[in-house]
Amino acid sequence: MQPSPSSQNESWAIRFAQFVDRFGTLRISILFVILTLIFTIAGSYFIRLYMTGDVQVEDFASAIMLTLLSAPWVLYFFSELVRQLEISRHNLKDVVAQLESLREEDVLLNRELQNNIRQLNIEIEERRKAQEDREKVFAELELEINEKSEKEQHALRLFSLLRSIIDASPDLIYFRNEEGRFAGCNRVAEQMTGKTEAELMGLTPHEVYDEDLANQVVASDHEVLENNVGITDELWLRFADGSKRYYEMRKVPFFDKEGNRLGLLAFGRDITERKHSQVALEKASRDKTAFIATISHELRTPLNGIVGLSRMLRDTKLTDEQYAWVSTIYASAITLGNIFNDIIDIDKLGRDKLELALKTVSLKDFFSELSSIIQLLVADKNLNFQTQMIEPLPDFVEADGTRLRQVLWNLLFNAVKFTQQGSVSFTLSAEAPKNGICNVVFKVADTGVGIPEEELPKIFAMYYQVKHPDHQSATGTGIGLAICKKMVELMEGDIRVSSEVGKGTCFTVELPLAISTRPAQLAEIRITGLKILLVEDIELNVIVAKALLEKLGQTVEVAMTGRQALDMARANHYDLILLDIQLPDMNGFEVVSRMHEEELVLGTPVVALTANVIKTRQEYLDQGMDDVISKPIKKSRVVEVFNQLFCDASELPSLPETNAASKNESVLDLDMLQMLVDTIGAEMLSTSVNVFNQSIPQYMEILLTNLSAKDKDEVCAQAHKIKGAAGSVGLSRVQKIANQIQQGDHPAWWQNVYDWVEELQDALKLDMQSLNNWLSDQTIDD
Repeated sequence: MQPSPSSQNESWAIRFAQFVDRFGTLRISILFVILTLIFTIAGSYFIRLYMTGDVQVEDFASAIMLTLLSAPWVLYFFSELVRQLEISRHNLKDVVAQLESLREEDVLLNRELQNNIRQLNIEIEERRKAQEDREKVFAELELEINEKSEKEQHALRLFSLLRSIIDASPDLIYFRNEEGRFAGCNRVAEQMTGKTEAELMGLTPHEVYDEDLANQVVASDHEVLENNVGITDELWLRFADGSKRYYEMRKVPFFDKEGNRLGLLAFGRDITERKHSQVALEKASRDKTAFIATISHELRTPLNGIVGLSRMLRDTKLTDEQYAWVSTIYASAITLGNIFNDIIDIDKLGRDKLELALKTVSLKDFFSELSSIIQLLVADKNLNFQTQMIEPLPDFVEADGTRLRQVLWNLLFNAVKFTQQGSVSFTLSAEAPKNGICNVVFKVADTGVGIPEEELPKIFAMYYQVKHPDHQSATGTGIGLAICKKMVELMEGDIRVSSEVGKGTCFTVELPLAISTRPAQLAEIRITGLKILLVEDIELNVIVAKALLEKLGQTVEVAMTGRQALDMARANHYDLILLDIQLPDMNGFEVVSRMHEEELVLGTPVVALTANVIKTRQEYLDQGMDDVISKPIKKSRVVEVFNQLFCDASELPSLPETNAASKNESVLDLDMLQMLVDTIGAEMLSTSVNVFNQSIPQYMEILLTNLSAKDKDEVCAQAHKIKGAAGSVGLSRVQKIANQIQQGDHPAWWQNVYDWVEELQDALKLDMQSLNNWLSDQTIDD
């Protein structure tokens, strides 16, 4: 960088001042005077020379004098000036040094300031970025707030909508927390309790309901919360206005999204109308049952007389023509009785009351008896009747003789009715027994009108009748074959049909019948000379019963009313009382109750005579009877009852005993079953068993599905359900096996569960048969 002119001048002046200071002021002053004189003389000379052309000494004297006079002052001024300049220079030097120091400090400060400025710029940039980030965050936060606000508004709208739906719902809805206090409800709950939701909040059921209802509600709540499962219950609720409504309540545990249980939700549906309809239906069923019972009594009474008297009349001396007439009356009466049985069984089917009463039956005697009656019908139409028993046959089997007779009678009667010419055949055969079970096969064939092939799948439908354009007489009620199929299925058998139009029809009934292990029913009576009081108000029934009993060697006295029966029992001792249930002044149950109260029948059996096919045998036994005989009175039934009541067991022929009873005891809870029969009756128990039969397939299907999915908890839960259901119908072995399955903490559960389930399936099949057999012993053999 080149120095500026001022810098150069300043450097010259400084150097001159330094020169003066170095040589001294005096020397410089003398030198300056000398130089000044020289300059003055030289100047004067040249000026004179130029102006005048002539130079005089005088011209130099004035100049020298002037110089000498002015030079000291100039020299003084000049010296002072130099001195001052030197002083100024030194001062300036000090100032410059200070300025330099300041400049250096300023440079340092400037550098520091620049560093600070750079740092500030960095901070400013960082703050700018931070501000941008904050603005971005604020924007995102604002967006999130807006979204949350929208969601909250949407949730609020949904809540309002849900609340409106809940309040508009006709169902009762409420929520209770873990402490059992109300935490919310809808308007129906407010109407029911008479309190607003705000008033209900925090209250317990005991503070809202009456004591009985509160206890019931709290118990079901406890079950939900203890087992952590939903339950369904039905109960009557009293509203604040005093009205009562019947509700089906569904209670379920309620959880938040993290799985924490908050309490329980309850949903109640008003099923009052359904309850009313159910009550009305039950009443209608009772009315129908009462009607059937009344009709049963009214129709069986004259039928009893026709069958009994015609049977007795056949045993007298008659001409061939008279015998044929009486036989026709006898067969027609039996036919009417079987038709009536079909009508009764329709009612039982509708109420799931059609049951089997297994008894010891002689197959050969049964076949011969039925064949002899059908022979009478066949003779009236001049048909050929062929019977065949194919040996070997078991001597005795366990069967419901009444139901089996009804099935075969329907098939045989149809064969005769639908055959105009030709023959009817009746065949009995049996397969070799396996495990105490023998497949017995009955075949009924005819050469009648036949059934079109397209009609065959329909003939077992209720009320269905095959159309025979060429045989208008070949029609019926359409209920016989439907009843037959139901009964055969109830016997766990099979019924098949084959037919060809114009050539005939063949029905085959195959039944798995157990070889009998119980005492055989005696064909002949073992006790005679009994003094019997017959209490019967229908003269025709008196004639038939009295004649039958006297023919069996008994002595009979007759009472036509309940009061007369009591008076005669007070005056005389009887060995047996046969008591009709429907008497003009009082019913048979009232009569036997009075007899027991007055101790008129100590040691005297009382046997009910009834045409009521609705009640079970146990119901009569519970009312003080010792046994029951159904109308029309059958000789075989009378013989059976008399022999059982008055003969020692040692006198009765029996088959080898088995451990059937002990087997039942091992698979059935007989004490509980008997208690249930005594408490609720055999019919109600049978209904429970039917419900179990309907439910258990679904239970097992769910269990097997969860077992396949290896869901242990669900398998255990379902086994627990099966255990409870089995226990309610006395299936103790099934209950024990299900209890094994539900023990999920068993150390070898997975290794054993499949075997246990298979064992459970087998036990259900076998033990249900044992239960049905036991139940059949509790009912009347019609």
